[in-house]
Amino acid sequence: MNAPTMRSTSALLYLSGVTVSFDGFRALNNLSLLIEPGEMRAIIGPNGAGKTTMMDVVTGKTRPDTGEVVFDGQADLTKLDEASIATLGIGRKFQKPTVFESHTVRDNLLLALAGLRSWYKLLLATPTREEDQRLDEILSIIRMEAQQHMLAARLSHGQKQWLEIGMLLAQDPKLLLVDEPVAGMTDVETETTAQVLREINKTHSVVVVEHDMSFVRALGVKVTVLHEGSMLAEGTLDQVSADPRVVEVYLGR
Repeated sequence: MNAPTMRSTSALLYLSGVTVSFDGFRALNNLSLLIEPGEMRAIIGPNGAGKTTMMDVVTGKTRPDTGEVVFDGQADLTKLDEASIATLGIGRKFQKPTVFESHTVRDNLLLALAGLRSWYKLLLATPTREEDQRLDEILSIIRMEAQQHMLAARLSHGQKQWLEIGMLLAQDPKLLLVDEPVAGMTDVETETTAQVLREINKTHSVVVVEHDMSFVRALGVKVTVLHEGSMLAEGTLDQVSADPRVVEVYLGR
């Protein structure tokens, strides 16, 4: 018998029949998902629906028991480790921001831009004109020009989230995975975060895992609802909100 060949797909991210079990519990159950190049997708669902496990599979943190995970039409992510997957162009922002608090906003972005290579020398050197231009662009996108010389330790929770999104953007991944970016934010910060991600989506593909429905509405993108490790519904927020199954397992609570 011939070995199975990996599926050729125009999708940026393609998951098919992905199952992950932990001690008999199925965190993902035959999950299939397709993200197109240039798309922003919101993924919602109750706690335990499999949202984090899905991100873990895509970034190589968790190996699926079965299924295909293909990135950019060619890379089989189930065969690669986390570092290799990051190098391919998948960047992940976790829920809790991790920034270098004793450095300024601009220096945090500079460190991310250089991939943390020899950061001590980097901070002593003068950035190139190209680096400076890129830093200015990112500061504009994350709405933090006014705070660029402030120490990260002095930022609000929302500003730290934007800085970390900027640090991810500085690495220029093809796909950004963003985990609950507006948890703990004010309404104004939440709206700004939606603006930031919409701006990033002009040049990058983005997957956002979120609980906040007003934020998902502000993104105005296609929504995938997960439940018990499988896809329950997909469509606009209005479409999935009107689905009786979604109301029963998630929105009705």
